[in-house]
Amino acid sequence: MRNNAKSPSTKHLKELYELLAVIKSPAEAKELVEDLLTPQEVASLAERWQLIQLLAGGMPQREISQKLGISISKVTRGSRVMQYGTGAFHRFLKRLGRRAGIAPKE
Repeated sequence: MRNNAKSPSTKHLKELYELLAVIKSPAEAKELVEDLLTPQEVASLAERWQLIQLLAGGMPQREISQKLGISISKVTRGSRVMQYGTGAFHRFLKRLGRRAGIAPKE
């Protein structure tokens, strides 16, 4: 996403980020996500988070693809984000006590 101060959506994005920043518990997060997103969007986000955790745990991409029943291209995109993204996934995995080499809890 481009960061353009003149873009009309900048204010709306900022408000969204502020909304997410005030979530205080998993229960609140669940309620907000259910109200904000469609069931398909929730499923897609959950799938992305699972593949990120599996990548961080060291599982091979093809194995992740088979385990989650998703295309290898989705897994590869997740891997690219882990390597070249903002670092947010690594930061949040660390906060949750999940680091490379540790498989996620099922």
